[in-house]
Amino acid sequence: MVVVLVLAAGADWESPALTRLGDRPDVVVLKRCVDVADLLATAAAGQAEVAVVAIDAPGLDRAAVDHLRGHGVRPVAVLPGGADLDAAALRATRIGVRALVGEHELDALAELVAVGEEPDDTLARAVADEPAPARSPGRVVAVWGPSGAPGRTTLAVGLGAELARDRRTIVVDADPWGGSVAQQLGIVDEVSGLLATTRLVASGQLPERFGGLQRSLDHRLSVVTGLPRADRWVEIRAGVVDHLLDVARSHGHVVVDTGFCLEHDPATDVGRAGRNTMTLEALEAADEVVVVGNADPVGLARLARGLVELRETTGRSEVRVVVNRMRPTLGWAEQDIAGMLGGLARITGLHFLPDDRAAVDRALVAGRSLAEVGDSAVGRALAAVAAALVSDQAANSR
Repeated sequence: MVVVLVLAAGADWESPALTRLGDRPDVVVLKRCVDVADLLATAAAGQAEVAVVAIDAPGLDRAAVDHLRGHGVRPVAVLPGGADLDAAALRATRIGVRALVGEHELDALAELVAVGEEPDDTLARAVADEPAPARSPGRVVAVWGPSGAPGRTTLAVGLGAELARDRRTIVVDADPWGGSVAQQLGIVDEVSGLLATTRLVASGQLPERFGGLQRSLDHRLSVVTGLPRADRWVEIRAGVVDHLLDVARSHGHVVVDTGFCLEHDPATDVGRAGRNTMTLEALEAADEVVVVGNADPVGLARLARGLVELRETTGRSEVRVVVNRMRPTLGWAEQDIAGMLGGLARITGLHFLPDDRAAVDRALVAGRSLAEVGDSAVGRALAAVAAALVSDQAANSR
């Protein structure tokens, strides 16, 4: 017998949910709680095993969910109809709820309550069972740069946020050396989207369960989080990133944050991909590659070598280049850099981002994209890069 607490916070699904739960002989509803404080106090008595809660209940946060689990109560959250499913899945992940259903799937709710165990990651039944709407494929943009922290992740997140102003956009963290998209955006993610992708590719379920891999930041921008630790790259098999990007582009634009290394490193075990396979697959699958480098002497030297290495390794002759942290104290102008880089690759566009440390710090501390923290010089420059990507795509499609 499973003993259940219910906190519906006045939602319309409460009555039909109670009816379905009551129809199961292996479930008994102990109490309908009036608020989170009542729920936590009742859970502390140690008589309940499951708490069915409204995902938007006031006061339902990570501490409340930890309190429930500390007293042996498993949370199951219900999503109200008409809400953004991806955003609700993100909230559930952030507060630690792993079972999530829509109010129109109350039969699935009763099943989750009675199952007796939690899923390994956030289980959004409402997302998983919805067919993807028909739409034109999006564009895959891979952000690459040489070693030395030139700003790959900042650029990838910034471009993703700008592209999401007009169309659904997914940022994919495919850096095998130190992915940090989740940390930069303040996503507290217990389950890596990339590792979950590996499991779904192996089982052939990636297309239908792709929605559950994403962590939504708003109704148009979402993230597939990267490796929780750099040493877990060994779990990503060859072809996983390529398949992921193919599925993701059917949902909208895709911006991929890649690693710095382009070496074709040999696999250590039979059947295992090399560490840099993730980066190489992303560059191969991309419709456009954006290369970023620092504006200082060391950064420009690395950028120059990187453009040559990129061409020799991938055979890609056309790239878009972004020179980051441009500042007048360096002593050279934009045309000087353009002249230096011009003979190294066919550059479809050359852009400069100013050294706006204050704006970048505000975004990092807040766990937000630059577009979300107000007007800034670097934000305007990023918007110009995104606009150039979109206008060039439109011109090429004519």
